[in-house]
Amino acid sequence: MKLTDLDFSCPEELIATAPQRPSRVMWVPGHEEPQEISFQDLMARIPAGDALVVNNTRVLKRRVFAGEVEILFLKQIDSCDWEVLFPSKKYKIGSVLELPLGVSMTLLEKGRPQKVRLSEAVGEEYFQKIAELPLPPYIQKAREQRHTVEADESWYQTAWAKEPGSFAAPTASLHFSKSDIEELKARGVKVVEVTLHVGLGTFLPVTAEDLNDHDMHEEYVEVSAATWALIQETKQKGHKIWALGTTTARSLESAGGGLLPGSAQVGFQGFTKLLIQPGYQFKVVDRLLTNFHQPQSTLLALVAGFSSLERVKACYQWAIERKFRLFSYGDLTCWMGNQQ
Repeated sequence: MKLTDLDFSCPEELIATAPQRPSRVMWVPGHEEPQEISFQDLMARIPAGDALVVNNTRVLKRRVFAGEVEILFLKQIDSCDWEVLFPSKKYKIGSVLELPLGVSMTLLEKGRPQKVRLSEAVGEEYFQKIAELPLPPYIQKAREQRHTVEADESWYQTAWAKEPGSFAAPTASLHFSKSDIEELKARGVKVVEVTLHVGLGTFLPVTAEDLNDHDMHEEYVEVSAATWALIQETKQKGHKIWALGTTTARSLESAGGGLLPGSAQVGFQGFTKLLIQPGYQFKVVDRLLTNFHQPQSTLLALVAGFSSLERVKACYQWAIERKFRLFSYGDLTCWMGNQQ
């Protein structure tokens, strides 16, 4: 697949910069025309006996400003050395940037990511004081505001976020509240969790002309033995597996495809670099609930792999014509796949 195959015209005024309530839902049956349904209609269409799988990752506050320079702290190497991501083109090795609270940062190595050394060791307390949540860059652009607003602190975490480690929220989950999940459980829907910590790949654009040449950055995944057993039992009984978001889909397919260390008896945990695109045969996921995705993104390729590129583009155009809100804070889509 060529990168340009994943392009489409996206009106900037439709980019959601804050959560929309109630959520609009584009329902896409196998080969039929898309429909708009309400969120409550969607809830009612998830049958008892089916399993809804969610990602329980928690977003880290790791976006730090040195004046006008935005720095994303990715990985601590030792007490003072970090891997970070920032616009380093104009800086030389040895350049020093001043961070808040008297901490300075020295550039040690350039690249993607960069390696830096801080003047003193910092921990979670430091980031809680001075860092911001790493909102997607297109939201910052659409808002014409690089900093988070107060409401983001409550909105940009899922209702069940618990395992810290992500640099972006699994945003399809932002449509659901704890009471929604309890309602589904009360109706007999099985709700289980996996963990995928969203990593650097979220922030780096695809630069390879052929998607097969794109190097996916690895992301950490955990699928417990209990979750995996319930998924297998659900499928054996003829019920469906609903993945809430692309991160959940990649977690399940990485486990189902034998890409993670572990076993059904002990669970699976490790790093995945799985890139899903048209031609991929899904092994676990039967239904995909997800947001709209940006042009030329691996997330859009995943949805195209679940349906087809032509169908996804046609459905996106259908939604754009009806003024659906797009991307992370936008409206929800439900893809049934080409085979029901």
